[in-house]
Amino acid sequence: MTDDHDSIRALITRWAAAVHAGDLDTVLADHADDIVMFDVPPPNEGVRGIDAYSATWPPFFQWQANGALFEIESLDVTAGTDVAYAFALLRCGTPEELSRDPANRLRLTLGLRKEHGRWVVAHEHHSFPDVSQ
Repeated sequence: MTDDHDSIRALITRWAAAVHAGDLDTVLADHADDIVMFDVPPPNEGVRGIDAYSATWPPFFQWQANGALFEIESLDVTAGTDVAYAFALLRCGTPEELSRDPANRLRLTLGLRKEHGRWVVAHEHHSFPDVSQ
């Protein structure tokens, strides 16, 4: 594994731990100013920019404070010289939700780019499978 792979894995692991801890500063630390995120809750057209991205987290932290999990289960990274992507499956939910549907996983896809010699997340996409069909 290359240093870039290791750096990106560490960045994503640090981000997930910060999400679970409700540490907004660390959640934001490795994100581009022009981040684009598509998330599970609205707005369906996504959010653009670090300020809009930042505003999405307090409601999630509040929900998570009731004992919800946010844990990486699997993580794959592909890195080039200046761009990379990663995808992961996470256990995300309250104990009751995970008990009702133990196989349900949050799907995470990240697009990263190197800025001034360091990796930053430029695109983030979260989704759950549509089980209503």
